[in-house]
Amino acid sequence: MTAGHPGLDRERRRVAVRGLVQGVGFRPFVHTLAGELGLAGTVTNTGEGVLAEVEGSPDALDAFCRRVAGDAPPLAQVHSVEHAPLATTGATGFRIVPSSPDGPRTTLIPPDTAVCADCLAELADPADRRHRHPFISCTNCGPRHTIVTGLPYDRANTTMAGFPMCPDCAREYTDPADRRFHAQPVACHACGPALALTVPGRPGRPGRPGLAGEQALTEARRLLAEGAILAVKGIGGYHLACDARDTAAVALLRRRKRRGDKPFAVMARDLATVERLLPVDPVERELLTGPVRPIVLLRRTGLPVPEAVAPGSPDLGVMLPYTPLHHLLLAAPGPDLLVMTSANRSGEPIVTEDREALERLAPLVDGWLTHDRPIHVPCEDSVVRVVDGEQLPLRRSRGYAPLPIPLPVPVRPVLAVGGDLKNTFALARDGYAWLSGHIGDMDDLATLRAFERAVEQLGTVSGVRPELLAADRHPGYRSLRHAERTAAGRPVHRVQHHHAHIAAVMAEHGLDGGRPVLGVAFDGTGYGEDGAIWGGEVLLADYDGFRRLAHLRYVPLPGGDAAVERPYRTALAHLRAAGLPRLPQLPPVRACEGEELRLLERQLERGLNCAPTSSMGRLFDAVSSLAGICQRAGYEAQAAIELEAAACGFGREDGPVCGAAQRAGGYAFGLSARADGWIADPGPVLAAVVADVTAGAPAGLVAARFHGAVAELVRRICAAVRERHGTTTVALSGGVFANALLSSACASGLGEDGFTVLRHRRVPPNDGGLALGQLMVAARSAATREE
Repeated sequence: MTAGHPGLDRERRRVAVRGLVQGVGFRPFVHTLAGELGLAGTVTNTGEGVLAEVEGSPDALDAFCRRVAGDAPPLAQVHSVEHAPLATTGATGFRIVPSSPDGPRTTLIPPDTAVCADCLAELADPADRRHRHPFISCTNCGPRHTIVTGLPYDRANTTMAGFPMCPDCAREYTDPADRRFHAQPVACHACGPALALTVPGRPGRPGRPGLAGEQALTEARRLLAEGAILAVKGIGGYHLACDARDTAAVALLRRRKRRGDKPFAVMARDLATVERLLPVDPVERELLTGPVRPIVLLRRTGLPVPEAVAPGSPDLGVMLPYTPLHHLLLAAPGPDLLVMTSANRSGEPIVTEDREALERLAPLVDGWLTHDRPIHVPCEDSVVRVVDGEQLPLRRSRGYAPLPIPLPVPVRPVLAVGGDLKNTFALARDGYAWLSGHIGDMDDLATLRAFERAVEQLGTVSGVRPELLAADRHPGYRSLRHAERTAAGRPVHRVQHHHAHIAAVMAEHGLDGGRPVLGVAFDGTGYGEDGAIWGGEVLLADYDGFRRLAHLRYVPLPGGDAAVERPYRTALAHLRAAGLPRLPQLPPVRACEGEELRLLERQLERGLNCAPTSSMGRLFDAVSSLAGICQRAGYEAQAAIELEAAACGFGREDGPVCGAAQRAGGYAFGLSARADGWIADPGPVLAAVVADVTAGAPAGLVAARFHGAVAELVRRICAAVRERHGTTTVALSGGVFANALLSSACASGLGEDGFTVLRHRRVPPNDGGLALGQLMVAARSAATREE
């Protein structure tokens, strides 16, 4: 007996589906599935997911409950399907009913997704009514996270609420057979957002009257081809764009943005353009062309673009167009490769408001290509690289946020505020953690305000109401002060920086903390329990706590930030600590001459403003300086990045990029055992570096040998710890492990030694992944206190 006809074998069920089921075409899918199975009923969005009431034969209902998860749309992620019997009503037909605004709000909102192939075909089809529509989208693609203003996910709760649908779009929106059935961003030329171009006058470049639509796009492309710099409004914020092949335009953008030598990312017209520039492996190709489309760091070979795009970097950050506007902007004729960098000053939040863009970006750009769809949630481009065939995220944002990460154990509702650099916070409850997109560096008021807005917004869509907070132990961190200021009586758990790094790796690999791991945490700065600056740490750790088993020998860091910005100061401090002579021909000595050198020596002698540090990041800086590679750092980790580039260049002709680091050898750390662990002494390495440099060895050889020495040190320490403690699982974390050369060399060597090696795959190894570890440690600590 078919559904819609009362009979003795007719049943009705309430089916609740939870997971990523809003904004991904799930209700249209349910509608189609019910029709195929001959079921009557309704489907709606709720604050917790999708709720269906279906009526028909028991066999058809069983098939529905099975297939609603198994056959779900490609962007959906079904976490649970619960069903319960209801009284039959004899209803006929199946319909989508208005969403319920009542009840708890805990559903998942999808990330923004790159424009799909079907929409691109329509974009290019002169016969299609959305031909060259810069905002074409459908159920399978387009903005989601950045336009959501509330739950449930309906058009009224997005920034598309201000664009009433025309009759044609409304017809598609209500047609179950249409690809845009209940697609909330649906629009067209007649009813959707519109482009506008503003070009003010500049010396030597007259202004132009405001242009709209196709004229705005045509003029923007012409300006880019002539060497102009434009602010381009995207999905999650503004980009600054210029022709990446125009050396003068790139140099001008670098000067205007005061970016120093920090690499720019580029957006290429298509994959063929990328492959003409750089080799692309299958995993990188999948990342470049998939629905996320992050910036992918590709290993450079030769000079495919002007050196000014990414000076001194071993990689070039490349992405492909992910919005219809990008495709139109990069279409031939015209530039096929654009610099696309966030429209902000370094460390500040990305610009999203139109008025703010006109004011703050005026000194930087020659024009603004904008549109009138508001951006509710700022969202930077994600950055990933591929190491040993696996994805390594360096910035988790667009395309990933706000997808939750499953946790290995349930946790109380918690807010982890992350660190002060590369800030990302996290909200968690039960078995999931929602990580924010990239916020920025917490050193100015604009970023702090962006942080507060983002916490409120993510709390709205996740439904998490924190009962405790987690923060870094560093007493000077603004993130910690924010947690303490807003705690309102809730406990604030301070989590040691490197413990949080290791806990993050454990969590993303599903470890429940029942057995400790051997955590290797290498970074630039982390507040230690003894008040020193840690950063070259080996910990025996679980979620309950850690033991510091090994670390680099302490070296005084003269002047704090001054040493970070001027690696030659760190190099000279390391030489002095190692008892090595300050030879006048050494690059750091030549860089630090006259009065500064005398003052530095006096500072080191007296220990004035010289915090002790065990930082591996600072050791990379010191070797970079000694090798003559980098004496002044204009951006974070510049010296270390350029050291990696030199090592890669040295080993390129020998085969795989990590081959040089594994084979060059020649340097070795001292390692002394103590009752409570081991101290690694960089003195012998530095002595060997000095000997090579004074003998005229190329910088690439020094860099490769240093990478090999660090990898060998990790192997030696882990082997010694296993012999004493029996631990066979090693977790690698901290910003230093963003270095592909080192990460690969360490993992390869440890694997040969029989260790299970855990590396980051879902959150960054840098401080962008810190919040995940913080919340796991804090939640465990809170649970222990309650037991």
